[in-house]
Amino acid sequence: MAGHGTEEHPHGADRLCGAGDRVYSRAVRRGRVPRCDAEQVPCLLELALLHPDPDDMEWLVPTSPQEVMTRLLRGLHDEVSASERRMGSAVAAFEWYSGLGGPTPGARAQEGAAIRVLDGSSRIQAALDQATEACTTEVLTVQPGGIRREHELSEGLHRALELRGRGVRMRDLYNHVARHGQGLLNYLELMGDAVEARTLDEVVDRLILFDRKVAFIPANADRTMALELRHPALVAYLVTVFERLWRLAIPLGAQLPETRVEGVSHREQSIAALLAEGHQDAVIAERLGISVRTCRAHIARLSETLGAASRTQLGVRIAQVGLDGPVEASGPGAPVAGAVPGQVPGPGTGTGAGAGAGAGVTEVLPDALPGRGSPTGR
Repeated sequence: MAGHGTEEHPHGADRLCGAGDRVYSRAVRRGRVPRCDAEQVPCLLELALLHPDPDDMEWLVPTSPQEVMTRLLRGLHDEVSASERRMGSAVAAFEWYSGLGGPTPGARAQEGAAIRVLDGSSRIQAALDQATEACTTEVLTVQPGGIRREHELSEGLHRALELRGRGVRMRDLYNHVARHGQGLLNYLELMGDAVEARTLDEVVDRLILFDRKVAFIPANADRTMALELRHPALVAYLVTVFERLWRLAIPLGAQLPETRVEGVSHREQSIAALLAEGHQDAVIAERLGISVRTCRAHIARLSETLGAASRTQLGVRIAQVGLDGPVEASGPGAPVAGAVPGQVPGPGTGTGAGAGAGAGVTEVLPDALPGRGSPTGR
């Protein structure tokens, strides 16, 4: 039976420390001991093995061994009884829940494997590495954010080269702003025809698909968790989303379509459409993969081009010139529907000098999935 004891004597009456055993034995033999003898063994007082002598408070008398034994046995009996009650309750609960039926253990295991939560960068990276090693035919990725930094692209380059060596084809979707990163262009040149890249004004959140069998997506806002998806219906749905975005996207080597208004760049047209929807600067910047400062610089230039002196007036002018609709393209490099025939492309169209309003801005990019870049280094 464990007692409270002290920090120096964390034991019970059934297993006294050496000093406590000597003092208690002496007290039993002599009938009492001076209080000073127990100063180094406070456990004897806390366990009620010694108590003050009513006739002389400077002496301590022992509790009889028979009483101590009775107390120990009573405590053990109470502990055993409590354990038996808990065991009985657990057995009854197990029998109750087992009687409810439900899926078989094999079905539960299959369901658990279909959707797996990966918590922490190490678990996420291990799962990505495993999927990369097992991949034999195709990798599809959606890479939101802005310009890809050199170290992000080179971090997983060896994996991409291994995939290329196995004949795996890779297709990547980026925001248009990624076109202005020389690192991405160098990477694609190195990988050759094993990788094909296209861009859109906006893409969905991070997505990595291997062989159309397993997918990885972020599971929280700060991307410290991810979902590994192997459910056929979920994976097929994500593949469909990717393919439809891919069909709308523009090959990286093709120029962006002309805009509806002379002097308005393609990016500014995208910003105008999002402003017309009522989005704040920070939301627009995130969706287009640029910094808030770059976004505001484009808004200022857009206001100047359209002759708007305020945000309210800018909204009116955007609607008047027809920039409040989504940016559309009929094909790679084709002009936007509704563009004025013969209109000269404005600054910022395609990959020319005017397109680089945000090209020199160094932005902090979220990782492909928490902790590292994508398994193919992009």
